[in-house]
Amino acid sequence: MLTKNISVFLGATVLTVAIISPAIARDQIRIVGSSTVYPFATAVAEEFGRKTKFKTPVVESTGSGGGLKLFCEGVGEKYPDITNASRSIKSSEIKRCAKNGITEIVEVKVGFDGIVIANSKKSERIELSLRDIWTALATEISVNGVMVTNPHKFWNQVNPTLPHKKIEILGPPPTSGTRDAFMELAMEGGCKTYPEIKAIKKKNKKAYKAICHTIREDGAYIEAGENDNLIVGKLQANPDAFGIFGYSFLDQNSDVIQGNLVNGKEPTFDNISNGSYPVSRSLYFYIKKAHVDKTSGIREYLKEFTSENAMGEYGYLAEKGLIPMPTAELEKMREDAKNLVTLSN
Repeated sequence: MLTKNISVFLGATVLTVAIISPAIARDQIRIVGSSTVYPFATAVAEEFGRKTKFKTPVVESTGSGGGLKLFCEGVGEKYPDITNASRSIKSSEIKRCAKNGITEIVEVKVGFDGIVIANSKKSERIELSLRDIWTALATEISVNGVMVTNPHKFWNQVNPTLPHKKIEILGPPPTSGTRDAFMELAMEGGCKTYPEIKAIKKKNKKAYKAICHTIREDGAYIEAGENDNLIVGKLQANPDAFGIFGYSFLDQNSDVIQGNLVNGKEPTFDNISNGSYPVSRSLYFYIKKAHVDKTSGIREYLKEFTSENAMGEYGYLAEKGLIPMPTAELEKMREDAKNLVTLSN
């Protein structure tokens, strides 16, 4: 009877421990998110796995929106620890996270990137204005002050100085942070050059956004998924097509593709870092604080990513196309990351 009671007691103890112990017990970091940040996160993960005692993190390219959706689903072993994003987290996503018990999120700014409109080096380089971009891709455009279904099939119909080539642009899907940034910086940037449309913003912001942020679905814009390397391959196969993706992919494939000018500015390292290239944005990753010290190696991964060796002006991420932050901004970000300062703070 005594043995039986001890067994019952031990069983109850194990059950109690199981209930109160954290649900996270993973020895490998899981990272999801942006296809733009993916090559940088992968480089850090490989370096981290090579030089530390920890396993190399698993990094998946799901798109910024897709990554944040997975990230915000909950706390525990089956949920990712970190998500990469080529835009800042939205307030709606913060609320979704909080609803699922994720109340402390650490934001780490990685650096800067430009969104390029590239084509094959077999074709000519062109110069586009933000107005050209919106007029080529919008579902409806303004003609003599009246909104009509976009009639343009060729680039020279958008602007007589552009070539007589079919409008065909390969770009990211709605789940992509690159798509979000492109809509805000390029599409809206061009849309608001029309005074009659800009005036709508004061009266009806919802209608204004619908006009500026809606891409045509008649074949001129082709969603090419989250794999930017796939777009690069398709541009090589079709010299008349253009592709939208981050500067790092242009930098890594500069032997076969070229970036076209936007508002007279070339997508170069210097033009993106000084902000003169008009389609530039910040890159981030987000850490679930509840997983820190529960999933092995998160603090150490964070230290490696934010190190001078990785993120500095001459770090290995700059060699992969990342545009580093100014020294003062980088030092502050590094200190905040080290102290796990959360968005709620």
